[in-house]
Amino acid sequence: MSDNALHDAFFALHHGLPRQGPGSDATSARLLAMAGPLPARARALDLGCGPGRSALLLAARAGAQVTAVDLHEPFLVELRRSAEARSLGGAIRTVHADMGALPFPDGSFDAVWAESSAYSIGFDTALEKWRRLIAPGGSLVLTECEWTAETPSAEARAFWDRHYALRTTAENCSAAVAAGYDVLGLYRQPESDWDEYYGPLAERADAADPGAPGMAEALAATREEIAVRRKHGSEYGYTGYVLRPADPRWRTRPETAADIPAVRAVNAAAFPSADEAALVDALRLDGDAWLPGLSYVAEAADGSVAAYALLIRCRISGVPALALAPVATAPRHQRQGAGQAVVRAVLDAARVRGEGPVVVLGHPEYYPRFGFEIASGHGIRTSFAVPEEALMVLALDGSRDVPRGTITYPAAFGV
Repeated sequence: MSDNALHDAFFALHHGLPRQGPGSDATSARLLAMAGPLPARARALDLGCGPGRSALLLAARAGAQVTAVDLHEPFLVELRRSAEARSLGGAIRTVHADMGALPFPDGSFDAVWAESSAYSIGFDTALEKWRRLIAPGGSLVLTECEWTAETPSAEARAFWDRHYALRTTAENCSAAVAAGYDVLGLYRQPESDWDEYYGPLAERADAADPGAPGMAEALAATREEIAVRRKHGSEYGYTGYVLRPADPRWRTRPETAADIPAVRAVNAAAFPSADEAALVDALRLDGDAWLPGLSYVAEAADGSVAAYALLIRCRISGVPALALAPVATAPRHQRQGAGQAVVRAVLDAARVRGEGPVVVLGHPEYYPRFGFEIASGHGIRTSFAVPEEALMVLALDGSRDVPRGTITYPAAFGV
């Protein structure tokens, strides 16, 4: 059997299917919302677009001008037909090209999109090669299959090691941060996204002619993949990543001992009293609450501390969690992005460590931009009275799997 025969059989199985990987319009819409508002007539790039389900959604819902790229011309033909049928032909341009060697100038797109396709060149390569294409303020949205179990089974590992070496969410977040991105948000895709892909594919496989050249091998591989998912689906899954190149105006890093006086000064200047500055000093002495490496500063151009953010250990009904408190920006640097930069940096540091949920008691119009949601919707509360909308929670791994119950803060909080 030739490689061409297997290639042709594989695409014969996949032609005409609504999706070429796990996903749904609901997941695409959620990722689009997490990326934030796009400019009018935003320029979007859909890489490894397949028959174009994401491209169609970007054009229809976001009003984007979409450039859709794939190496398989028949998929692009399908997309052009679908776009014309939906009166979106003028909004979608198809390009037959390799996503690893793209012909576009730097800063060409407000959104670079890749659902179930980055694996073809590898997550790290995608991060590196696609970053230059993102316009200022733009974002990269991609989905990646990764381990969701702490200890995957030998059978699941053996399968994936033959096809694509999976990593954990923490490892992929580490790669994104090292490549110069902030993580705007993560979303663990639901099992229904896999059903939307495997359901039609399984039906196609059942109807296929196993005697066609290469088809027996293609069918065996397809059925093995589906069987592994049915048996080990709790061990791995797709996660959506919404990334943005880090703000170059602010260098963020963990604090050092030399920063302590400046951190104290920023906290004292940012709040009406010195209570927050004193709180940080007290937390530094609490070995159970203080987590080395999760006290972060943002530097101004002159090297001074412009903003500060701290994550400390708390518990939700006894389960380890994090609390974001305090967040402070020096008055002369406020409303310039320093606070956002340092909050994103410390949250990313916690993601890289594999930490669990983060709670914050703060302004309900500010913290949702980082992915925080009202905590009461997850059954989380404090032991003291606070406005419901001010208490928020963020699942760092995008799973929405957070413990329910009452938050226990360190003693320094006095609550």
